[in-house]
Amino acid sequence: MKTLNNHIILYDADCPMCKLYTSQFVKSGMLGADGRAPYQQMPEMVCPYVDRQRAVNEIALVNTQTGEVEYGVKSLFKVIGNSFPVFGGLFKLGPFIWLLSKAYGFVSYNRRVIAPSVAGNHTTLDPSFSLKHRIAYLIFTWLMTGFILTHYANLLTAFVPPGNAWREYAICGGQILFQGIVVSFYAPKKRWDYLGNMMTVSFAGALLLIPVILLAHFVYIPPLVYPLYFIVVAGLMLLEHIRRTKLMKLGWLLTISWVIYRILILLIILNLI
Repeated sequence: MKTLNNHIILYDADCPMCKLYTSQFVKSGMLGADGRAPYQQMPEMVCPYVDRQRAVNEIALVNTQTGEVEYGVKSLFKVIGNSFPVFGGLFKLGPFIWLLSKAYGFVSYNRRVIAPSVAGNHTTLDPSFSLKHRIAYLIFTWLMTGFILTHYANLLTAFVPPGNAWREYAICGGQILFQGIVVSFYAPKKRWDYLGNMMTVSFAGALLLIPVILLAHFVYIPPLVYPLYFIVVAGLMLLEHIRRTKLMKLGWLLTISWVIYRILILLIILNLI
């Protein structure tokens, strides 16, 4: 594998995804041993060449000999294309670059709500806020969560009355609206960060249901297992919601309202209210 020498890629030290794939670039030999550095501790020799805020938003690859800087997907294309020339033609296609750029921006601008910094600190080194990317993320996680829950709800019919095809989508969308109203009164400046984190929790919980959904197609599972497993997943979601609201310094109100909403929905589904 050909190594891209004399280049340093600047990654976000608070982003687990960024740390993972850039470390693999080095371990696999695609970049040299000193080919990565966190932008929080940017080497002095590359500082004059780098647009600091752009490097926060889009991962930067610096040529230490010429000072040339590539950002975002172009930096990744250069690393991968150097080691795998077979992809060179693909990386020059306009539609492919456009599609990957959109996908990259979607993840990059939402990375703090996908995997929040453990320190929970918001500084000038955080990615710029993009409302369109945040709304796109909320819509994506809403639709995917609703889709998965619709399939899992079919496994709960022995305990929960079946609903129409849009019930789970309405529940997930209602949660965004309900919590959005609460956080808008309680902490309006953190509205979009909270909603992004909340939907990451919902989406992660839905993903945990997929193995059971798939397994149910191949083996017999006692009906009682489905609600019990759902309760376990809901408990993990509650713990993660608490952890994330603590990182955002939002106290307990949003967790309480999150629980209240879910209890009210359950009572309505069971026709108890």
